[in-house]
Amino acid sequence: MSKQLIECVPNISEGRDEQKINAIAGVVETVEGVRLLDIDPGKATNRTVITFVGEPENVIEAAFLLIKKASELIDMSKHSGEHPRFGATDVCPLVPIANISMEETVEYAHKLGKRVGDELGIPGYFYENAASAPERRNLATCRAGEYEGLPEKLTNPKWKPDFGPAEFVKAKTSGATAISARDFLVAYNINLNTTSTRRANAIAFDIRERGRAKREGDSLTGKIVKDEKGNPVNIPGTLKEVKGIGWYIEEYGIAQLSLNLTNISITPMHIAFDEAVKKAQERGIRVTGSELVGLVPLNALLDAGRYFLRKQERSVGVSDEELIKIAIKSMGLDDLKPFNPRERVIEYLIEDKAPRLINMNLKAFADETASESPAPGGGSISAYVGALGVSLGTMVANLSAHKRGWDDRWEVFSTWAEKGMAYQKQLIHLVDEDTSAFNKIMDAFGLPKGTDEEKAERKAAIQEATKYATEIPFKVLETCYNSMEVMKAMAETGNPNSVTDAGVGALCARAAVRGALLNVKINASGLEDKAFASDIVSKGEALAEKAFSLENEIMKEVESKL
Repeated sequence: MSKQLIECVPNISEGRDEQKINAIAGVVETVEGVRLLDIDPGKATNRTVITFVGEPENVIEAAFLLIKKASELIDMSKHSGEHPRFGATDVCPLVPIANISMEETVEYAHKLGKRVGDELGIPGYFYENAASAPERRNLATCRAGEYEGLPEKLTNPKWKPDFGPAEFVKAKTSGATAISARDFLVAYNINLNTTSTRRANAIAFDIRERGRAKREGDSLTGKIVKDEKGNPVNIPGTLKEVKGIGWYIEEYGIAQLSLNLTNISITPMHIAFDEAVKKAQERGIRVTGSELVGLVPLNALLDAGRYFLRKQERSVGVSDEELIKIAIKSMGLDDLKPFNPRERVIEYLIEDKAPRLINMNLKAFADETASESPAPGGGSISAYVGALGVSLGTMVANLSAHKRGWDDRWEVFSTWAEKGMAYQKQLIHLVDEDTSAFNKIMDAFGLPKGTDEEKAERKAAIQEATKYATEIPFKVLETCYNSMEVMKAMAETGNPNSVTDAGVGALCARAAVRGALLNVKINASGLEDKAFASDIVSKGEALAEKAFSLENEIMKEVESKL
């Protein structure tokens, strides 16, 4: 079973004292199995966002130690900063990342809160999905009054803490802590060419879901309209699942919109950015860039890159690196300081750091293949040749999308380029996966065989590894055959000046299919499950015949245009 992973993103009320910040964040690394991903301090806000990830029990242990250390080093009675806050560890959200439900994550949030209250004596509240009551779901509501309002709040029966004592004793220095289980939240600041907090707030109110209070008559000075229950009536903003305020950041000398995007599948970064641009322009203000606080999922940047390329009527079938570059430049993520995706994208930070064949340069890869080591072998090479083939087909699609006079067809070619890149990614992954599969067979052969039980376990491991090593080249074969649709379409409809590139791509794909089939056959021959072996070889041979026919069709098309 795959590991369960949760992310924890505590925000501590210290952004200026590097020694304190490192001491607090450092306790995370004392817990085995937890990876500290990011420490992102802000001087003006006097707040640091810390991000770490791991298996649930290990993560809540690290979170507990962090909250404890923060309460020892931060005195909230002396704290000041631009960001709303009420505790040394102001918020501590848990985010499900892999193989874990929100419901399970809520249980871990409650377990952490109980321990913080019982063992540290720090009061606090559960919010978002972990909230104990509907009125406590919203963080802003839980934190209303901030640190200065805690003495009265903690003794108010309506605001009895969910954990910890209902008294302002330990809380005098530690403040309170809000703990949640929530979806991935992107903390996103948008830079403005103004120093006016009031104008920044006005833009934030225009776009945030909550909007602004409705007033009688004059929208600025009129009396706030209330409903029959006496609650203020709001005029909603334009974006769902967005919270936001405006503030002035002395460190940068500008005002910003400070946004929390609480569901980026509903309102992603690029939509928030463009809406901010629109609303700022209506008020005579210009957006100059933006700033990401903490980490971001890879897809958030890839989707942004595709969005801005589509606005330019450019093909979106390009590499992840190119999409990310477009996203960074389009949203000005490097406006205030350099933006390094390798340090800010969560998938990059948690990926396996083991050396990969595909990260070698061309000569090193060729030299490794030529060496006396048996891997990479024919399976990995077939996958790589297939990746090169579909890369050529994708190139033709991208050239066609950008061809002068073909502007009305760019979307068609962009779709083909996207398909090509999807095949390329699969095959790039399979280059290393084939070598990994071979190494698993070698590992199985190296198992002990001193007893009958060990012999049986070794035999079963060899068979399991061999079956996997048969399935991987079959995936290569199948993917390469499917990828030939790109080369066929480009030979028929793509830029005629690049028709031979489509042809070479098809030749590569066909060669990769034949090479992968050889690996399927040799590995299948070692299987005791003869029914499985016969079936997978038969399927492979059928696909190879189809690939041969398709190659002939493509080459006839290519030759006809020369």
